[in-house]
Amino acid sequence: MDTVDTVDTAMVSAWIRAIATAVEKHRDQLTQLDAAIGDADHGANMSRGFTAVLAALEDFEPGTVGDVLVKTGTTLMSTVGGASGPLYGSAFRAAGKVLDESTASPPQLISALHAAMAAVTQLGAATLGDKTMLDALAPAVSALEEAVFRGADLATAAADAAKAAEEGAHSTIPLQARKGRASYLGPRSIGHQDPGATSTALIFTALAGVVAAR
Repeated sequence: MDTVDTVDTAMVSAWIRAIATAVEKHRDQLTQLDAAIGDADHGANMSRGFTAVLAALEDFEPGTVGDVLVKTGTTLMSTVGGASGPLYGSAFRAAGKVLDESTASPPQLISALHAAMAAVTQLGAATLGDKTMLDALAPAVSALEEAVFRGADLATAAADAAKAAEEGAHSTIPLQARKGRASYLGPRSIGHQDPGATSTALIFTALAGVVAAR
């Protein structure tokens, strides 16, 4: 395994810190998006959750890559209200349980992300096109997997995933929500970008940034 493409605990920890920074930077945007079709609390909830995650990781000494993700997920589940806590918490926990070594290869990371996606799908009972975080998550995982399969390095694959997640989030604008609180609005949910898909895109953009910077 190429050491440049090895995912270790330091990199995953840096990824979580980058997510926290991105969430704080885009807090108002997430709130505004959620105000249009939800409870207007997605920005505040995500900010509170990742602030708690940073505190939880401060003195944490992970033995495996997965330990960082499980700790992140557990913290999100206990601190974030609404649907975001259980969904993101379950996603990070599911991914972490797959990565039980001190390092992980890109294919192992992809397996972990598939586990995360399965957890989100099961908990949210959503499919592609329902105007949820899955509309950003699924394309991102597919793009990452496709890039690694064709032999791209992790930086290129992560950049592809971030681009796919951004496009996936944008693709929710013309959709009518079929899951979550936004679904109560029916046709009035059309024309608004889904906040969960948007925060999912931030997560993959953070990953791409961390991988590119090392």
